[in-house]
Amino acid sequence: MKKSNSIVLLLFFPTFFIALCNLSSQELIIGEERVEPGIVFIFEGAIKDTVHPESTNLSEDETNIHIEARVNWDSLNIPDGAIPDGFIPYLRISSIVYNETNGLKTFVDLIPHINLIDNFHYARNISLPGEINDKYTVVFKVNPPHEFDLALHNDWLKLYGKNLLNNSEFKYTQIDFEEIAKATRN
Repeated sequence: MKKSNSIVLLLFFPTFFIALCNLSSQELIIGEERVEPGIVFIFEGAIKDTVHPESTNLSEDETNIHIEARVNWDSLNIPDGAIPDGFIPYLRISSIVYNETNGLKTFVDLIPHINLIDNFHYARNISLPGEINDKYTVVFKVNPPHEFDLALHNDWLKLYGKNLLNNSEFKYTQIDFEEIAKATRN
């Protein structure tokens, strides 16, 4: 049934399908990680975008890329009650982008966002600390929710401890943002 619906959609709306494929494929996977108890991180450089409220987000014309962390439960081996592929809220995620040529860096806290491609994710528009064709080192720091942001029931505490996850740091080198920085969402 789903297969025939997809074919019908493709026959009647091929332009929409092509545009959707092009838009969703315009993300640079920086890295993928899995940490216990079954949390999957996909770190990306995406096309810059207009994000609301504009008063707390850099405007599209002042930035080069949209840096993202998609954080979801794995589809297997997750805690009881967790929804496979479900979004993990309340994390504190930051990113430092180092220019490997000039030594400059940009620091940003990633905040929860929602869109029609990734749904819930953590992200921010940023300006790269150098030219778009330079190579970059990107570090993502992930911290569990603060104790006042997420309450833990006793069953979770007994099985997994007092944190949703441990502090983690992921580092990626020689990242090339040029193609993403030149792309547009139009």
